[in-house]
Amino acid sequence: MATLLEMATEIVSAHASTTTMSKEELIAEIASVYQALAALEKGEAVTAEVASEEGGPAVSKKKAFGKDKVYCMICGKGMKTLTRHLKTAHDLKPGQYKKQFGIPSKQSLAARSYSESRRQMALDRGLPGKLAEARANRGKKAAAAPKAKAAPKAKKK
Repeated sequence: MATLLEMATEIVSAHASTTTMSKEELIAEIASVYQALAALEKGEAVTAEVASEEGGPAVSKKKAFGKDKVYCMICGKGMKTLTRHLKTAHDLKPGQYKKQFGIPSKQSLAARSYSESRRQMALDRGLPGKLAEARANRGKKAAAAPKAKAAPKAKKK
């Protein structure tokens, strides 16, 4: 039979394979899993610490907005963009989420690398030039169209 330490490392390695963890977080996770397994072996009850939505953020503001991922401050999940996740998982609008955690309204809820790649794709396709051309054409059409005077309203008696 495997020892408690072997079981703890196996559990944590499975968790770490799907979640990014720092060295300190990994060591702390091994210790907490080991303590929980030891308590179970002795027949003691183990209480799980569950983070509530009303409590503090699962991730700090600094860590939440990374270059390659944006982390949800409610549940700690990392993804390229948060908007859809907030709506489906937490039923929040981006403005509500930003207000709840004190995030500036100008802060993007997408990873910087994702935004940069989308911007570069738009530049490669020539979208800025096409947009400027369309705006100029719309301005010319608006200026060329004769402005008809509105007929005076009839007075009611």
